[in-house]
Amino acid sequence: MRRVLLLVAVLFAAAAAAIVAFQVMRDRDYRTLLSRGDTALRSEQYVAAIEAYSGAVVLRPDSMLPRLRRGEAFQGRSDLDAAVRDFRDAAALDAAATRPREELGDVLYQLQRYQRAAEAYESALAIDDRLTRVDYKLSLARYRAGDARGAISALARASQGTDATAEMHYLLGLALLDTGRPADAQRSLEKAVAMSPGLIAAREELADLYSGHARRADVLDQLQVLAGLDRNRVERQVVVALAEARAGHTEPAVVTLGTALERSPEDPRIYHALGRVWLQDAEARNDRLALNKAIEALERAGSGPNVSSEALTLFGRALLRNGQIDRAEQILQTATTRYPVDPTAFVYYASAAERQKHFDAARQALIDLSALRGDNDNIGERAARIAALSMRLNDPASAVRWYQKAVDAAGPGAADPKLLKLLAGAQVKAGLALRPASASGR
Repeated sequence: MRRVLLLVAVLFAAAAAAIVAFQVMRDRDYRTLLSRGDTALRSEQYVAAIEAYSGAVVLRPDSMLPRLRRGEAFQGRSDLDAAVRDFRDAAALDAAATRPREELGDVLYQLQRYQRAAEAYESALAIDDRLTRVDYKLSLARYRAGDARGAISALARASQGTDATAEMHYLLGLALLDTGRPADAQRSLEKAVAMSPGLIAAREELADLYSGHARRADVLDQLQVLAGLDRNRVERQVVVALAEARAGHTEPAVVTLGTALERSPEDPRIYHALGRVWLQDAEARNDRLALNKAIEALERAGSGPNVSSEALTLFGRALLRNGQIDRAEQILQTATTRYPVDPTAFVYYASAAERQKHFDAARQALIDLSALRGDNDNIGERAARIAALSMRLNDPASAVRWYQKAVDAAGPGAADPKLLKLLAGAQVKAGLALRPASASGR
């Protein structure tokens, strides 16, 4: 009996030793595969990393770490759906781990599944609410999902802490703008640029805000900083110059554009802006020299086959002011056919055509503008002008219709007596024009 018991004990001991040895070997192989995967992941050898981590998953199916790392490898090779599966499995295996939940949110954000991403970040914060970076990610996901108020809520605490960043204040500013709180948004954006003077996007939003409140000096300050931060973009220099011109600073505007020309001597956008600045100056001061400079610049801007309707309209305006009516008419007619069309092209083309006694073309241009803009934009003045051109074309019936539109646009009892007199005259003339036709029909 003792021998039997001894034999059983020996067998149990051997089995236990075998189990321990197996576990030791399995743990050693598991650590080896993890190490191999980590080395491959660091060197961006994603396929090798995935193979190693997959082996580790087989050895330890209840372990969170290899699934987390394999998810990172899948993410590195842009297999995002596989990464989502691994991060979800890793989160399920460790209820106290924030990292798989945060990384799950990151991948879902990459996939533009913003609401799901927000839910993943919320689950991480439910475990540890001190993760400021996750607060920011949550606010960003909510904002992208169209939940601006939710973004503000997520940022309320994070943006006030010591870990707050310029990007947080920028995002908070955007969300406040979207919820109709421009004053609060301005303060957040100002904090953002104070913390990070090179944050271009925040300065652009600030410039727009200042512009909406007619704070020209502040707008110009922001635009000048933006131009300095982004020197290689011609558009920045152009925007600064036009802002300077609107503020009445013609010489600084010209200097800004001259500096841009030194970098890009053939860029038509710069000549277009120069022409606009000089034309504005010419119209403001009735200055012949400024007008000549405007024409010279706009001719350079409008010489290519892809010139915009806006540039052609400016050129036509300058030529019209200079008395080059025939050429102005040709340029402005082209401007009305170039898309996207500048609506003012029709107005100036009508003026040029009328001065050339091309009344039918002038009237049609204004009718086309009415079709483009509808009856809500200065229809009264335009209708009266179309009516006057109709009278010059001996078309009193059309004149009556357009004069009536002008009267209706003024409102009940508010029409100018001169307009009413013109309407009455057109009605009389239209009646006279119908009598011969009636007589001939008898």
